[in-house]
Amino acid sequence: MRLRTLQLKNFRNYEHAHISLDSHLSVFVGQNGQGKTNALEAMLLLAVGKSHRTNRDFDLLQFETENASIQGVVEGPTTRYDLQLKFLKTAGRQAFVNARQVKRMSEYIGHLQTVLFSPEDLQLLKGSPSVRRRFLDMEIGQGQSLYVHHLSQYVKILSQRNRLLKQSPIDITLLEVLDEQLVEHGSQILQRRFSFFERLTSYATQVYREVSNDKERLQIGYTSSIKLNESQYPLSALQINVIEDSFRNALSVTRNQDEKHGTTSVGPHRDDLFFLLNDKDAMAYASQGQQRTIALSLRLAEIDLLHELTGDYPVLLLDDVLSELDDDRQKQLVCSVSEKVQTVITTTHWDAVSSYFSNPPKLFQVHSGIITDERA
Repeated sequence: MRLRTLQLKNFRNYEHAHISLDSHLSVFVGQNGQGKTNALEAMLLLAVGKSHRTNRDFDLLQFETENASIQGVVEGPTTRYDLQLKFLKTAGRQAFVNARQVKRMSEYIGHLQTVLFSPEDLQLLKGSPSVRRRFLDMEIGQGQSLYVHHLSQYVKILSQRNRLLKQSPIDITLLEVLDEQLVEHGSQILQRRFSFFERLTSYATQVYREVSNDKERLQIGYTSSIKLNESQYPLSALQINVIEDSFRNALSVTRNQDEKHGTTSVGPHRDDLFFLLNDKDAMAYASQGQQRTIALSLRLAEIDLLHELTGDYPVLLLDDVLSELDDDRQKQLVCSVSEKVQTVITTTHWDAVSSYFSNPPKLFQVHSGIITDERA
């Protein structure tokens, strides 16, 4: 899979940009605050329909503009897609595949896969559980359009249920209907999360062993708010009917509590991941360097896992992270991975990191929202 071109209009600090990317390595060079990260954010949005920096589309529009757009051409061995996202201040977001508007994001996501590694990835360990759930949702969604569908329906029904719980008196018949719908979509989410999580863990722990030279052992766990039958572990072995029964029972047990507080206390929207290094809580005891290595391991694991799920490698986006890595071993690992996938990196000084890459790059200078092709 290759992202061939990227076109921006009124996006962040870009009034207009149209560039052709190298099939192996493209490098955006510029000082901080010039728009390098904005370009990578646009590529991520083009793939997953979500930003890693904001939940508000309004933030993506250039100052004092009414609309913005991102467009890109994606090519595979036998496919070619023209993808476009429009952000309209008055009409919301619109998504297009080959000039045809799609009604649901589940029809859009999956035509381009990306893996972004950025300094913000430390929030995977330091941040709230919502950061880790968002990580799972974005990565699973790239390879499974049905996951996006079930997640969208779940969020919609969850909102309806929470509104109903705040009413007095509560319509119990409607609550039971919503509970069944929540169980249906939530159980599909959980089953797909469990399967993805098990494979991601296998890849990530292997990567961590390599990065740490077998000096430390990483373990990753999934904490569910729903009590599941532990005799059925691993989680990926749980049948959908078992998950549904457990979820349904959990909603029943917590109903009085939910009515009292006006919110739903169990479900995939309450789940979390945890990390252990040599059996100790990595969130509490790991150094910043160790936490960064865990985040790196997760991101590199995504590459092989997405290849396993889709049959193609994703585009690797490295947002000024080489300077953040602690030693040459980590840098060499990242750069060796970049040799088998299309890679886009940002840096303030290309000369400082160029020696790690064997492929000659296509260099772009970025200054005040203007991208200049150095070979033009």
